[in-house]
Amino acid sequence: MAVRHAWQFAERTRAGAGDGIAAILGLLGNPDLISFAGGFPDPRTFPSDRVAELVAELDASAFQYAPTQGLEGTRDAIAGRLERRPADDELLVTSGGIEALELVSKSFLDRGDAVVVEGPTYLGAIMAFRSFEASVHPVPIDDEGLDVAALAALLEGGLRPKLLYTIPDHQNPGGVTLSAERRVAVVELARRYGFLVVEDVAYRELAFDGVALESLWSLAPDVVVQAGTTSKTFFPGVRLGWAAGPAEVVAQLVSAKQNTDQCSGALGQRLFEQYVRRGWIDEQLAASRSLYGRKAQLLLDALSTSMPEGVHWTTPRGGFFSWLTLPCDATELAKRAADGGVAVVPGALFYPDGRGVENMRLSFSMVDESLIATGVEKLASLV
Repeated sequence: MAVRHAWQFAERTRAGAGDGIAAILGLLGNPDLISFAGGFPDPRTFPSDRVAELVAELDASAFQYAPTQGLEGTRDAIAGRLERRPADDELLVTSGGIEALELVSKSFLDRGDAVVVEGPTYLGAIMAFRSFEASVHPVPIDDEGLDVAALAALLEGGLRPKLLYTIPDHQNPGGVTLSAERRVAVVELARRYGFLVVEDVAYRELAFDGVALESLWSLAPDVVVQAGTTSKTFFPGVRLGWAAGPAEVVAQLVSAKQNTDQCSGALGQRLFEQYVRRGWIDEQLAASRSLYGRKAQLLLDALSTSMPEGVHWTTPRGGFFSWLTLPCDATELAKRAADGGVAVVPGALFYPDGRGVENMRLSFSMVDESLIATGVEKLASLV
């Protein structure tokens, strides 16, 4: 008979946010649900045929270990796509955007250090910061993104964060974009108070009209680390991203990566490099923007048609999400919705402090277009 052990896991593992991501992923595997849950790209954007063609052309180096900082050709391809081109020592290839957050946390955070995030924000970021026992402080967002006045008030009140984490373009889960004026104000505050801005650009290239405001990295490369990913624009199976920042910061991230995963996979790096060199990434992005823009409009039309008074939502100009504010408990509603055949994510998961009980995230990126109106009607009937 097996003996059950009372394992004593580290204190930093007890935040519990990981259960939220596991639950979201679990909903995606149920074919009977109309799922607005996971922020996953539509498989129709995946370049299967072209990737197969590239794999057939690669030499043995694509199947070998890579330098910790990343293959030179891949770094060049990534650098050439950024609004401000980083120098060689300002760019690191990572295993997805989440590893960039992990490496920044590992390099900067001691127990009890303050991190400011948007409220709501990406659940994976909350997990990354809490895994290093940071104190996570949310600042509200509105239709123009992070409330910079509220951030300034916190700083004037004595809060001294090491990091500010923001998703300025088509935010997850809010679906909002930080205004040009607030971008300038954010980096000015970072310089004045001495904190590092971590800019997550996962959705930056997915503006429906193809237009992007100036990135925080290009505005202030002295106080910003840009964390990027190819998961939403190329395909997530390669687990490929980057971190661009001040040379001394990137050097520390490289050191942290050496005893994390040592290097990002060479195969994915070579595939992405060649996909960029041949101009295929721009063709794919144009098709993706059109697809997601169409889905977003279907969702917004359905919300306008079906939702009762008292329900409010954001109007995304890119990305994957709209954020609902409800006149009821969203967690209970999400449970009832799942029983009725619709998967959604309650808003409390996207806060570090229990707020968001009246909010809900709807992702339009992967749901079948023909089912969007039906799914919203079912959800509205429960509201």
